[in-house]
Amino acid sequence: MMAQSVLVLQGTRLTTGELFLFATDETGRSYPARRLKSLLFAWDSRSFYGTRIESAHREERPGLLLSPYTAVSFLTTPRPSLHVSLQWEEGLMKLQQIAHVYVTALSQGWFVPSYECWKSGRLGWQLRLPSTGEAASQIPVQESLREEVSYWNEWFDQVVLDLSQREPEITAALQRVLDENPILDTVSASLSNAQATEWMKEEEWLVRIGWKRDDVPFRLSVQLMEPNAEHDLWHLRFLVQDLENPSLVVETDLLGTPVEGDVPVHWQPYWVPRTKQEVTKLLQIIPWLQSEERAEQPKAELDDEQALAFMEQESPKLMQAGCSVLVPAWWEELRSRTPRLKAKVRSTVGSSKQSLFGLDQIVQFDWRVVVGDMELTEAEFARIVAEKKRLISIRGRWIQLDQQFLNQVMSTARRVQKNNGLSLRDVLELHWLGLQREETRQLADEAAVKESGDPGDQLADLQIEVELNSYLQAFVHHLQEVSSIPRISPPATLQANLRGYQLEGVSWLLFLRQYGLGGCLADDMGLGKTLQFIAYLLASRERGTTGPSLLVCPTSVLGNWQKELQRFAPSLRVYVHYGSPRAKEDSFLETVRDADLVITSYTLAHLDQEDLERVKWDAICLDEAQTIKNTHTKHRKALRQLEANHRIALTGTPIENRLTELWSILDFLNPGYLGSLSAFTKSYVNPIEKNNDTQRIAQIQMLIRPFLLRRVKKDPAIQLDLPEKNEMKTYVSLTVEQGALYEHVVQELFEKLQTAEGMAKKGLILGALTKLKQICDHPTLLLKEEITSNAEQRSNKVVRLLELVEEVRSEGDKCLIFTQYVEMGNLLQQMLERKLREPVLFLHGGIPKAKRDRLVDQFQESSTEKNAASAGVFILSLKAGGTGLNLTAANHVFHFDRWWNPAVEDQATDRAFRIGQTRDVQVHKFVTLGTLEERIDEMIERKQGLSKQIVGSGENWITEMSNQELRDIFALRKEWIGT
Repeated sequence: MMAQSVLVLQGTRLTTGELFLFATDETGRSYPARRLKSLLFAWDSRSFYGTRIESAHREERPGLLLSPYTAVSFLTTPRPSLHVSLQWEEGLMKLQQIAHVYVTALSQGWFVPSYECWKSGRLGWQLRLPSTGEAASQIPVQESLREEVSYWNEWFDQVVLDLSQREPEITAALQRVLDENPILDTVSASLSNAQATEWMKEEEWLVRIGWKRDDVPFRLSVQLMEPNAEHDLWHLRFLVQDLENPSLVVETDLLGTPVEGDVPVHWQPYWVPRTKQEVTKLLQIIPWLQSEERAEQPKAELDDEQALAFMEQESPKLMQAGCSVLVPAWWEELRSRTPRLKAKVRSTVGSSKQSLFGLDQIVQFDWRVVVGDMELTEAEFARIVAEKKRLISIRGRWIQLDQQFLNQVMSTARRVQKNNGLSLRDVLELHWLGLQREETRQLADEAAVKESGDPGDQLADLQIEVELNSYLQAFVHHLQEVSSIPRISPPATLQANLRGYQLEGVSWLLFLRQYGLGGCLADDMGLGKTLQFIAYLLASRERGTTGPSLLVCPTSVLGNWQKELQRFAPSLRVYVHYGSPRAKEDSFLETVRDADLVITSYTLAHLDQEDLERVKWDAICLDEAQTIKNTHTKHRKALRQLEANHRIALTGTPIENRLTELWSILDFLNPGYLGSLSAFTKSYVNPIEKNNDTQRIAQIQMLIRPFLLRRVKKDPAIQLDLPEKNEMKTYVSLTVEQGALYEHVVQELFEKLQTAEGMAKKGLILGALTKLKQICDHPTLLLKEEITSNAEQRSNKVVRLLELVEEVRSEGDKCLIFTQYVEMGNLLQQMLERKLREPVLFLHGGIPKAKRDRLVDQFQESSTEKNAASAGVFILSLKAGGTGLNLTAANHVFHFDRWWNPAVEDQATDRAFRIGQTRDVQVHKFVTLGTLEERIDEMIERKQGLSKQIVGSGENWITEMSNQELRDIFALRKEWIGT
């Protein structure tokens, strides 16, 4: 039979409540922790047979670390292996006796929440052992250790905490105790627990938390009574209610003397000590209530400021301390009311359109202070200011106005009076922000903070409610709902039919014009922004406006505008202020005096700023207005200085990268409306771009919506209104370099044609034709030069293509670009990839079939987002990609250089416009002004019905012309050469 091992078991309780358990053998050597765990816990299911017991070392001694509750369980019911004989060290035996007390106390309920722990700011537990009677005899501890048990209260608290974390049922029961007794939630207590000890002892605290029964048969409440007709002071009193019979209520003063009758008989044994206790507590929590005559007596009467302090600051302390407090029923409602300054537009404001011309127009108001549903008259408000009271009774109702609010009102009144009123810009901003506060129910939301000097800054800290008269209500409704604006009749002189949404856009621009408000027409590309502005000009003329308007656009679209104006509005007198022979100084004034519209470029807007500033323009329109997105450019600053009756911006991309770009456009349209740039950045850009602040996003949307009209092709109403295939011309001019090269080739051609005949003549013509077309595309094609970083600036056609493609991709659309020249395709591919930062595909005749199929599949993939796996731009040589391909992923087609055979171009277009296409296709045909491209395009347009007979196939028909006919086609018109 195997002899038993003899181990001396020892233990040390740690400050964390854990027990470090270790053992030595007969020789005094430390016993290995792993073997000790096996001997002591091999049969212990509570620790999952020892696997949950942690091994540890203390002072180089191996042992086991037991959690507080695991230690108590082991000490009271050890389950060692039969192969070991345990000898308990004396200190561990003392812990064993204490553990038995803990187990009995837990089973018998001999514990209470710890008052000392609560005072230190946490929930804890302590033993409450019976001292006499039969229960005391059940305590399994020697009399000599009874006194030491209280010393181990800290360990008991740690044991209970460990137990509550291990047992879900105990955790749930503990949470119910906390829910039923809020005073135990020490974390949220507004009254310092240390302060509470001044008026509440442990036994009362146990009563307050519901742990111990209170034998007192009544409950005292402190009640604040508001002044009446006879007295202008507030009164404090006790309201005493019987616990068994709630209808039994006695009113007393703060000394416990009943107002009427006597104290009920069954209350009398408890009456004096309890009322004295409540008074003492009241004075300890609210020291300023002490009477000046007798320190132990509280004040019975309070003035308005004291009453307000009692309700605002002191009553929460009393309630946190477990006292019942009764304040007037209206107090909670009053606390939730936010006083507002109401600006009511006078009925005469807006009675005529002229009275609201421009955002800076001053609007007169009648002012009112509003609290809840009560409006104060000027006399009532003056009384409040004079009396300097925060709490005041008016018309039988109490209202609260703090001094900060009064100061803000007075300060605002002085500022507004200094400016003779508020501007229409302030009115709109305050009204729209007020609507947002109402929608979000955040009445404390502040208006956008602006820099000092902006009218809105003076109102930023004060919530102002604007009440509009009927005229302004209709005006604001039209601004918010474009569809509510009355539609105009299309101009009689417009040579085009306006679609419904286009007529709506023209009506919107004219509506804004009536009130001197600028607007940004931000329709998608292809929806006809150009046509809408032309119709606006004609409609303005029909309404009797005089003086020239100014159109500023990129150089690349100058010719496009001239052509569209000739086509749709031939009655307008148009002066293109461009090129070296343009008018200057007095000559400029004479020239523009007779013009309806002056067109110039952004570059010249800066270079010729002095000339442009001498004219009071009827309207200024910025095409491709994103050009002024950089707020510090010279041409933007120059345009900002120009004077005009109306300002318009056209752009398909009002925001390309930053919100400051939107500010730049809106600040041109309505100067000062969004405040200064730095203030706008602080209030909107940083919160939105850094934190995606949804509240600020909603604010800026509300502020800009009335002045920005954007329709997209994907809108159902727009889609249904578009043709299936929309073709448009894109006119560009030559750069100076292109013009010089072009003229040199033409001169060289006609010198050689004087002696050439037959096939030699045809060869010269075709060779020159190719060179001229290449020059119109890009000088590099002719000069065979290396491509540089600024290569796109050498061709206005390239510049315009890059702009249009970037806009197409920003909308998530795909496009095809056709060119006749492989070199041009390579050049465009490099430029577009650098510009868009995404892959661009190029298909030409040198691509083998397998790769060709892969390119088509890659383009046809469904993803249309920038930088996605599929490509969004596909360049094709006309011969390689003009037939046989299905490229319905594209809904834009660009003919970069012309084949001059409508049938061939239509075949290329049909790569996208074919069965399987679900969207409308936009076709863009580029034409270089002043060159053979424009002349041949005009010939095709004039004889479209006979185009096949005239043009034939390819370009051979040009070689059959006479020298004079060739000169008419090839000769360069120099007015379209850039400066």
